[in-house]
Amino acid sequence: METLAATWWAWVILGFALGVLEIMVPGFIFLGFAIGAVLTGILVGIGIPAGVPALVLIFAVVSIAAWLVLRRTMGVREGQVKIWDRDINDNP
Repeated sequence: METLAATWWAWVILGFALGVLEIMVPGFIFLGFAIGAVLTGILVGIGIPAGVPALVLIFAVVSIAAWLVLRRTMGVREGQVKIWDRDINDNP
């Protein structure tokens, strides 16, 4: 498991899998984790010498930062209310 965590392509595959999961379950829940995994894979590919605990820490920090940025840019603003102006069953 340790050698798998130290390969760049394993992190990139995890990132793409989380990206696909985000498409199936929208809401910017898994997208931050996908970005974190891909960026961790890039760092491993560049040659950052780190063990598994350090890689997991990098993944966690980058994922939380990406999630917070996504939440800030894509989320509902404070005081903003979603107003539905038509129903899904209304005819066009």
